[in-house]
Parts: sequence; structure tokens; C-alpha cells
Amino acid sequence: MNRALELAQNAGDAGEVPVGAVITDADGNLIAEGENRKERDQDPTAHAEIMALRAARKNLQSWRFHGCTLYVTLEPCPMCAGAIVQARVAKLVYGVDDTKTGAIRTVINIPDSAASNHRLQVIGGILESACRQQLQNWFATKRNQKQSQTETKLSSCDHTN
Repeated sequence: MNRALELAQNAGDAGEVPVGAVITDADGNLIAEGENRKERDQDPTAHAEIMALRAARKNLQSWRFHGCTLYVTLEPCPMCAGAIVQARVAKLVYGVDDTKTGAIRTVINIPDSAASNHRLQVIGGILESACRQQLQNWFATKRNQKQSQTETKLSSCDHTN
């Protein structure tokens, strides 16, 4: 999870929502990693989990990730949860719940849905505080930047008409 946090920081520094993901094999060896790239790639599917799954597929030469563990800093959304189930990931470990779009346990539960053809072990709350703080700090910085830009625009307007 520490590596996922580093990747999340990289994403945040690049202007992306700071989410990072890594995949390990059954022996705990790192086989893939990913970070949010939606803005950089202009790709709505370029979430950290999807980027890691794509890299793992190349490394494993298979779309089936039996025995693999996916670590991600934020609870996956519906798209990512569906991809995780489809990839047959054995275990999902995530940092912080996503109260808006979490599709593992918080808003909906895709892995345990009757529509899911694969069951996986899920562990949430790993390094939760660090994952939450990273996201909160990033969003606070974005809000402050936006407010500063708005104030600059307002102060540069000529109101002496």
C-alpha cells in the first residue's frame, strides 16, 4: 500500500485525483502498478486500478489474475469493481472508503452481487488515515487554487463604469 500511496502522490502532482494501485502475485512480488491518468490521457477509463490491470495483463500474458492481490488507495468505483471481478483478482486491499462512488462496500457491493461471477477477498481500511489525508489535502489545495483564481479575476475587473 505504501507504493500505491507513492503512485497516488505522483498522480496528484500531475493534476490527477491522487489514486494509486499496485498488483502483486501470489508470492507478493510486484507485477504491475498504475495511477490515475484520466486528465493526462483524456481517457475516462484511465483510473489507477484499470491502468494496473492493463499492465498486469501484459506482464502475465493473461487476463486472469488468479492468486493476485490488488492494492488501491481509494475504494474502487463501479467500473473498476467490475473490471476487478472480471479479472478474477483473488484479493482486493483498499485504503479509504469512497462515500460517493464506492462500489465494493460503501455505496454498492459489486463483488458480492448476484451478477458477479467471481468472489474475492476484500480488506478495507489499510493505511486509511494516510490515504484519506492525501485525498483531502489534494482537494483542499484544488479548492484554494480555484478560489484564488476567482478572486484574481474579480479584482482585475474594472467596476468603475
